[in-house]
Amino acid sequence: MQLMSYVGFLAAFLTTVSFVPQVWKTLKTRDTSSISLLMYTLFTLGVASWLAWGLWAGQWPVIIANALTLVLASIVLAFKIWDVAIGKEKP
Repeated sequence: MQLMSYVGFLAAFLTTVSFVPQVWKTLKTRDTSSISLLMYTLFTLGVASWLAWGLWAGQWPVIIANALTLVLASIVLAFKIWDVAIGKEKP
């Protein structure tokens, strides 16, 4: 495997793992008041787009990182949408 691939997998790992604390906190506290609905919506759409690009280009670091990040970001986004939908928070 080339050095470039190792760097790609390392970057993918680090950026994906960086979302775990936010997801953990959201699951634990059920509090999304400090999270921007617009930001998380745009971010999740961006991650989904990167995943599509990675699939199209056959780039495994991009595919793996964005598939996992999409799951993590979607969890937080779902909690935020739920809180807005039930009137607990403003968008």
